[in-house]
Amino acid sequence: MATSKMLVSESTEQVQQNSTATKSKKKKTTTKKTAKKTVKKNLIIVESPAKAKTIKKYLGRGYEVIASMGHVRDLPKSKLAVDVENNFEPQYINIRKQSKTIKELKEHAKKSKEIFLATDPDREGEAISWHLSQLLKLDEHAQNRVTFNEITKSGVQNGMASPRELDMDLINAQQTRRILDRLVGYKLSPLLWKKIKSGLSAGRVQSVVVSLIVDRENEIKTFEQQEYWTVEANLTSERDLSIAIEKRTFIAKLYGKGTQKIELKTKEEADEILKAIDGADYIVTAVKKGTRKKSPAPPFITSTLQQEASRKLGFQSRRTMQAAQELYEGVDVEDFGTMGLITYMRTDSLRISEEAKAAAKDYIVNTYGEKYLPDSPRVYKTKSNAQDGHEAIRPTTPSITPAMAKSSLTNDQYKIYKLIWERFIASQMANCLLDTVQVTIDAAGYTFKASGFSVRFDGYTMLYEESKDEERQKSGMLPVLEEQEKLHLNKVSGEQHFTQPPPRFTEASLIKTLEENGIGRPSTYSPTITTVISRNYIEREGKQLVPTVLGEVTTQLIKTHFHKFIDVDFTANMETDLDKIEAGKEDWKQTLKLFYDDFAKTLEEAQQKIGDDKIVLPDEVTDEVCELCGKNMVVKTGRFGKFLACPGYPDCKNTKKIVVETGGFCPLCGGKILEKKSKKGKKFYGCSNYPECSFMTWDAPAKEDCPKCGKSLLKKAGKYGKIYCSNEHCDYQITPDKESD
Repeated sequence: MATSKMLVSESTEQVQQNSTATKSKKKKTTTKKTAKKTVKKNLIIVESPAKAKTIKKYLGRGYEVIASMGHVRDLPKSKLAVDVENNFEPQYINIRKQSKTIKELKEHAKKSKEIFLATDPDREGEAISWHLSQLLKLDEHAQNRVTFNEITKSGVQNGMASPRELDMDLINAQQTRRILDRLVGYKLSPLLWKKIKSGLSAGRVQSVVVSLIVDRENEIKTFEQQEYWTVEANLTSERDLSIAIEKRTFIAKLYGKGTQKIELKTKEEADEILKAIDGADYIVTAVKKGTRKKSPAPPFITSTLQQEASRKLGFQSRRTMQAAQELYEGVDVEDFGTMGLITYMRTDSLRISEEAKAAAKDYIVNTYGEKYLPDSPRVYKTKSNAQDGHEAIRPTTPSITPAMAKSSLTNDQYKIYKLIWERFIASQMANCLLDTVQVTIDAAGYTFKASGFSVRFDGYTMLYEESKDEERQKSGMLPVLEEQEKLHLNKVSGEQHFTQPPPRFTEASLIKTLEENGIGRPSTYSPTITTVISRNYIEREGKQLVPTVLGEVTTQLIKTHFHKFIDVDFTANMETDLDKIEAGKEDWKQTLKLFYDDFAKTLEEAQQKIGDDKIVLPDEVTDEVCELCGKNMVVKTGRFGKFLACPGYPDCKNTKKIVVETGGFCPLCGGKILEKKSKKGKKFYGCSNYPECSFMTWDAPAKEDCPKCGKSLLKKAGKYGKIYCSNEHCDYQITPDKESD
């Protein structure tokens, strides 16, 4: 009986154990199912939604990719926010307009398995990652920083395979720049308010940029024009007299008497030589033949891309960088999918990967043949002070030609991609070979010279040639000439010339000057130029950058009291110090201390000397007469730009819009064609009799009238834009010849 009870008891216990085991198993199964529903993903944070979309495509389901929309923390605008008494400790706050983004970032971070910071691979990007790390309370020493030189599948995978710690040297270099700019801006600006007018601002780099433009304008104003003369002979080889005249003539210029060079200052000197050579024979005394090599320009860096886009496309640097940013972050290319078409566009390195060189070589051989390859692979030397963290700007997939991508790109994206692609492919091509000839000609003891060339092998020039800021005199083709050959003189004349002042800066030439002098970094050029224009220190006249009265007065004040701090060399040396901080060779707080001790002393002296009397900005007087009181109206600047106002204010409050006459006349009613701007700021041309007359065009009136009907001619935008008659019933038009340029 006892045994029976024991067996029952054991049986019951076994059932209970089995039951418990079954429940436990079910519980585990349930838990497993629940866990499956709440699998955590890795979070990757980038700056822009476009970049996030492209990267997400390459990483798949296990990753969430979101955008920070740029900086999430910064120094507040309401105060200095730099504790100069406590080791220049910056007092960062969350950016108010980013509150929604910050909330979303925190929510995603809580639900994530791992967090990777994948902002742009430069100082600014590193700083954004650091601020994100602070905001989300991440471990500063965690290996969670990833960078992508190109947003392609391999570029993203390589970046994800090599996470690292945040680079505090890079971050401190950015912090130093930010604090320096804050110290100068917030300490110097109140002096400008006191002396000139409220609302003005000064900047460590922007003040140097304005100073360069003001100095150039002063050079132009004080330039004294000098007269000089040249003597030119229009000649023909006797053997070529039967050939069409425009093809057989060439120009030879007076060099001097014998081997001694002559410079002609006056008409009398030119006339004396013309008299001496009147009736003389023109004899070829020397023909020197040679070969010249032209090598391709290196692939683009940030500054050269901005310069070339300005020269070739007429793009402002801001427009160029916007299109380049979009190409880097990724576009949906037909037949290829979403991908970044170019490498990172903020770089000053000329380094090119071996894979990219091999891809370019394959394209060149398959498209043009092996003779278009250079004798040895090209290696371009990066400047010693350049940051070599990234490659030069190049197409990520050279086999995708601009023509293949065109239908998937905006107009700006296509133009910039074409420029980058052609420059890169050309940089890997063979030299252009030129056969040159220099001819020396004697006429009554006076020496004339002419030079020319012919293309033996076009090389890289069949695809791309770099443009220049300066117009250079071009040599043309010369006929076949032999020594002792007598030439036929068609005409000889003296030509008057005047020396020219230095040209005003364009965006392209200004960026080149900033780069050559080590002022700022390529990534800062575009925002700096935009800033000085928006603050009315500089204005555009066509492509030229011209200082305003405000820019001139402000620059003079800063030069008087803070000359050292807007000196080109001083600013360049400060840039070198930032590079040293980035390289870990200099302490960032010590750099700030050395700068601020000197700056604070200069600031104190200026405050004592500057005085309380305000500088009255002179008004720009115009020829427009006020119809109410008869005074010449002046140019004023308001919220919506410039306008005309009567100087008799407050007695006379008359104001007018500024009217820019083009010199052209309306083909419909004969009214004047005026330059106008749309609501978005785009320039167009319309009739002065609007709204009675509806004539409007995007094309600028040309200087000449139509030779067929006498109406105004219009010119399409662009260097080689078609010129046509504004009269729709007239078919006159001209297409400028690129070859003659």
